[in-house]
Amino acid sequence: MFRPRHAFILFLALFPVTLSHAQSTAPRVTPEWLYTEGIHVADLPQTLWLADNTAILFDTRQPESQRTFERLDPSTGQRTPVLNMSAALASLHSLAPDLQIKSALPWPASFDSAGQQALYEFNGDLFLLNLPSSTFTRVTQTPAEEKDSAFSPDGRLISFVRDNDLYVYAIATKSESRLTSGASATTLNATLSWVYWEEVMGRRDTAYWWSPDSQSIAYLQTDESGVPISTFVDFAPVDQRVIHQVYPKPGDINPRVRVGIVSVSSVPASTRWITVSGRPYEWLFGVKWLPDSSRISFQTLDRTQTNLGLYFADAKSGSSTLILTEIDPYWVNVSDDLYFLKDGKHFLWASERTGYMHLYRYQLDGTLMNQVTSGDWAIASAGGIAPWVRQAVVGINDWIYFTALKDSSIERHLYRVRPDGSNLEKISADPGTHRISMSPDAKYYFDQYSNLRTLPALNLHTSDGKRKAALAAPRPELLPADIQYPELLTIPASDGFPMPAQILKPKNFDPTRKYPVVLYIYGGPSIPTIANAWEFSTLANQMLIDSGYIAVGMDNRAATAISKKLEDTIGQNPGLGETKDLLDGVRWLKSQPWADPNRFGVWGWSGGGTMTLNLMTQSKEFKAGIAGAPVTDWHFYDSKWAEALVKLPANNPEAFDRTSLVKHAAGLSGHLLLMYGTYDDNVHPQNEEAFMNELIKNGILFDVALYPMRKHGFVDTPALIHREKTRLNFWLKNL
Repeated sequence: MFRPRHAFILFLALFPVTLSHAQSTAPRVTPEWLYTEGIHVADLPQTLWLADNTAILFDTRQPESQRTFERLDPSTGQRTPVLNMSAALASLHSLAPDLQIKSALPWPASFDSAGQQALYEFNGDLFLLNLPSSTFTRVTQTPAEEKDSAFSPDGRLISFVRDNDLYVYAIATKSESRLTSGASATTLNATLSWVYWEEVMGRRDTAYWWSPDSQSIAYLQTDESGVPISTFVDFAPVDQRVIHQVYPKPGDINPRVRVGIVSVSSVPASTRWITVSGRPYEWLFGVKWLPDSSRISFQTLDRTQTNLGLYFADAKSGSSTLILTEIDPYWVNVSDDLYFLKDGKHFLWASERTGYMHLYRYQLDGTLMNQVTSGDWAIASAGGIAPWVRQAVVGINDWIYFTALKDSSIERHLYRVRPDGSNLEKISADPGTHRISMSPDAKYYFDQYSNLRTLPALNLHTSDGKRKAALAAPRPELLPADIQYPELLTIPASDGFPMPAQILKPKNFDPTRKYPVVLYIYGGPSIPTIANAWEFSTLANQMLIDSGYIAVGMDNRAATAISKKLEDTIGQNPGLGETKDLLDGVRWLKSQPWADPNRFGVWGWSGGGTMTLNLMTQSKEFKAGIAGAPVTDWHFYDSKWAEALVKLPANNPEAFDRTSLVKHAAGLSGHLLLMYGTYDDNVHPQNEEAFMNELIKNGILFDVALYPMRKHGFVDTPALIHREKTRLNFWLKNL
């Protein structure tokens, strides 16, 4: 969905800081520094737990010439290099001399579960690294691209997708087998359609799953025929290149998906299709194998997305059984928290049926045993996946370990509880945000910890919370010498609801002065922007405050992630409830003695761009605003997320009209800057163009900044720098 979908949120405009002579050795926060050096100050080593409960570490904070893969023994804390990097590079270059990899390999596409082998995807071909010998083997060398590679659980086979079909490669015999057939431009085997990649899988092209015994693979087959196609034009060639994207919009035909299972040893390979009878479905996802490899589980949603079904299917016959159903009057949030317990008799399931996301324990036949967690708080993801893919459980043994918002909606902490729901304990101690990765036996965990004033650190803990080793300390020496930090607070809505917020004031703040205020917002359901965690915005906002502004962030109640109850206040009126909350907050801010009520600005990207336009068309509170990549009419967005909010256009035309910003463009108040990339395959440029056209019809002037062939999230440094400078210049001119 149109959210801040990358490992960062897009932040406020930048301006050079003037440093004294005594501080001349400290870094200066300029746009150039921010996107070359500043983006790395919070870096931590990459980690992966292995099947034997040791871990692989790769510290990208080291100079490239000093990087290597290390194995960590959590029982002792000892770190041992497991690769001769120079020998591995020499081996790779002997196979592919043209690869521009000089001093260190990157993190691979996949490790085997034993940490002995790693898979790399270079220029569309696969390369296999044997870590003990530091040597490479070339797996493929074809004109077609190989992608989505993975090891079988036993490490003997490599799976990958080529030309929309699934293949396996036997490492011992260096032989390749094709497992699926019939792929085409519209029939996809084991790879995803865009809307599934974006909205369901959280930007992971995960469309096949190995059985635990390494004998079979379950995969999705997608039929895209009939799904509308959108186009983009690349300006670069003399004869312009037209790019096609399969993209369903509300009411359109969606990709049709089914699950198949194929044996990796059958010759010729044949697929057993899973049948779902009695309940038509629109969306299918969440495929997982049961531990004995005899069955798979999967989930379905109807077109309204209010009815979710969990199924178990027999891997040999293909017949499926409905195990349980979740119903929500607005939409069901999808969760990845389905786990089969080692007793072979029970599974864990996450549900928002009480209005809060909690865990439940079931028998395999769907009989509810007990609610595991309960209360007016929610389990919540603490990093590692996209925020719209819910996953809070991090480990299971005699305890269930999970992250939650129990003690604070702006912090993530680790807890544990017995499967019967008894003995709930808080494990993490330090106030802030704990991003947890647990060993397979749940005896140890990595904690990526930070708070609003502390850069992230990586620590190794035992499962009771005791710190065993500091693996990577914060690096405050990389920060500007006189950095300012935000203040956390709550701002009351008109009914008293405390909205989480933060305020960043200039270094020499004078409470008797009146300051212009810039508000950053996002606003979408359960995507909070306020957290007691280190944020890139702390750096980005330094130049804004040094230019004489106060920077504010605020979450309306539906954005806080506290509960589904609060999300459901949006109902089928996206933009209206959020706007009311945020305007309440703005009026409170304007009442503060340090705020200049006549100089308020607002901005956001993606969902925040949409909310910016909502605020500027439904109020006269803002002198200026910047809307980055906004959805301006739900007719223009993808079917999965748009229909969750406003359902089908044929059934609910009034909601589409009521929420259309295009239809409200004539009410725009304040000077507007629209920013977007011309190859935004998420929020298509027709959103901005339709809104601009209405402004033109009504004689309303506006600014626009187009970024040729950039997508929804900018990734190239020149565009990032240019965008920051453009935003600041806009504030200086208009606020």
